[in-house]
Amino acid sequence: MVSLKKYCVSATLLLSISVKAQTYGIDDPIAAMLDSLSTQKMFETAFSRPVFPKNNKYKFSADSIPKYDEYTYQSRLAKLDANSPFDLVYNEHVKGFINMYAFRKRESVSRMMGVAQLYYPMFEEVFDRYNIPLELKHLAVIESALIPYAKSRAGATGLWQFMYPTGKMYGLNVTSYIDQRCDPYKATVAAAEYLKSLYGMFGDWQMVLAAYNAGPGTISKAIRRSGGKKTYWEIRPYLPTETQGYVPAFIAANYVMSYAAEHNIYPAVPRKTYFEVDTVVVKEQMNFEQLSQALDISQEEILYFNPQYRKNIIPAGGNAMCLPKNKIGIFLTNEQDIYAAIHAQQKEGVIVESLAEVKKVHTVRSGEKLSTIARKYGVTVADLKNWNYVGKKGVKPGKKIIVYVREQPKSKELEVKTDSNQNIAANKEKDTKQLAENKATAKGEVTWHKVKKGESLFSIAKKHGVEVDDIKKLNKLKSNNLTFGQLLKIK
Repeated sequence: MVSLKKYCVSATLLLSISVKAQTYGIDDPIAAMLDSLSTQKMFETAFSRPVFPKNNKYKFSADSIPKYDEYTYQSRLAKLDANSPFDLVYNEHVKGFINMYAFRKRESVSRMMGVAQLYYPMFEEVFDRYNIPLELKHLAVIESALIPYAKSRAGATGLWQFMYPTGKMYGLNVTSYIDQRCDPYKATVAAAEYLKSLYGMFGDWQMVLAAYNAGPGTISKAIRRSGGKKTYWEIRPYLPTETQGYVPAFIAANYVMSYAAEHNIYPAVPRKTYFEVDTVVVKEQMNFEQLSQALDISQEEILYFNPQYRKNIIPAGGNAMCLPKNKIGIFLTNEQDIYAAIHAQQKEGVIVESLAEVKKVHTVRSGEKLSTIARKYGVTVADLKNWNYVGKKGVKPGKKIIVYVREQPKSKELEVKTDSNQNIAANKEKDTKQLAENKATAKGEVTWHKVKKGESLFSIAKKHGVEVDDIKKLNKLKSNNLTFGQLLKIK
């Protein structure tokens, strides 16, 4: 079988590191992918800063960058090689990539190690099921730097960098709403099937790596040009430049992920690991904003766990949604209510009001916690953590934190797509309702508010000139979660 993937190269070997007229080594495209880790908003959402163990067994200081002699690298790789079906050798080609990972790109490796805590256990489970080497989990480091929605110039996408036709061949569907090449689990299953298929062709795992990058047709051609040689290092001179660096990079990734502590590199700590998340099936269409309000979780965090959804919309039809385990029970308990609220909003044709997102700076006062600050502004604790770095001990008095709140525009006309007479009638009806509300309030009667799409407790409170806590007390709300169509007692 000739893979369609031969028409592309991996994102890590395709991205050019600069447009300047300079000469670069073959490791630079891989370095560029590592560098892109620092620009990914998902990592700002999902990770706290690296935790440096005070009592590390090597007694390194926090800023220490250990260096070792050639013999040490050789002996360490020899230990890994003794328990691996791969030929994990040490040579000048491998040394260049070790230097990149262990010295030049240490911070990126730290972040990547944090991501690995979410993905590696799942990779290992899938690869064990397909009876292929677990070391292949490091292949995703080379392909995408573990960025689940990485995309190359040629269009290869996801953790395992599938082109559209190849992904289709292995059951990965792409629609307007979903790109399964970015689905961590489904793409990993497809990668396992593809890798096992390549092993059936070449019977050598080093050659499988080369074929995954360049395509089996290119490898077969290199074998013929080499006079029938059957190992990677023998055919390497006949391979494309990017593939010549691919296997050395894989060996170096195995090394640095296994001996990171020896190089004083520690993972950025993820807020959730693989064992702290689970999946739930969503039966009805909903968007991330609706799910965020229902579960008190930021939209950025939902996207981090579910990179396959292209427009922040989960289409109907029983699609899987990955969430922190503590949110799964909340979803299942309130599932029917969430669907009902969405249906009610669609049926009533609720007009979506445009809300402006305003940046505010809050100075933490003595006794304040994240939860109290979140309640004050009608946002979630998850939002505050997303917008600010928050350590394990929370926030201290005097610390300034950023809060984004949604506010109604100062003046807004009611927009109704109809003729001019109906426009006038609609506005008149609105004015009459407002007058009735004001009279009712003056008499001490109850004021009610029906929740519209995009509204938060903060925006509703500001609109009616009351406090968020007042609304919560009147309606016995335990959180800031609101559902569309919900009736709130205001005063």
